[in-house]
Amino acid sequence: MGQNGDNDEELSFEHALERLEVLVDSLESGDIALAQLVEKYEEGSNLFKLCNRKLTNAELKIEQLRMEGEAEPKDIPTDASKP
Repeated sequence: MGQNGDNDEELSFEHALERLEVLVDSLESGDIALAQLVEKYEEGSNLFKLCNRKLTNAELKIEQLRMEGEAEPKDIPTDASKP
């Protein structure tokens, strides 16, 4: 579970990336206690892995759909007005 109470797997890619950007800004500010820094770094690491996993899954799905599209017959006319 993420620090904000959301189940990490239920986070959208966009929400996870937004949260990761906020964490990076916070870490780069330098105004953070060591214990908080470690917690935020850990959360950021988990969010990075989640984003990476979601991107990989999307790439695999796109590749699968592309391959399925190439498996269709090539001799189907693209113009519906031709017999």
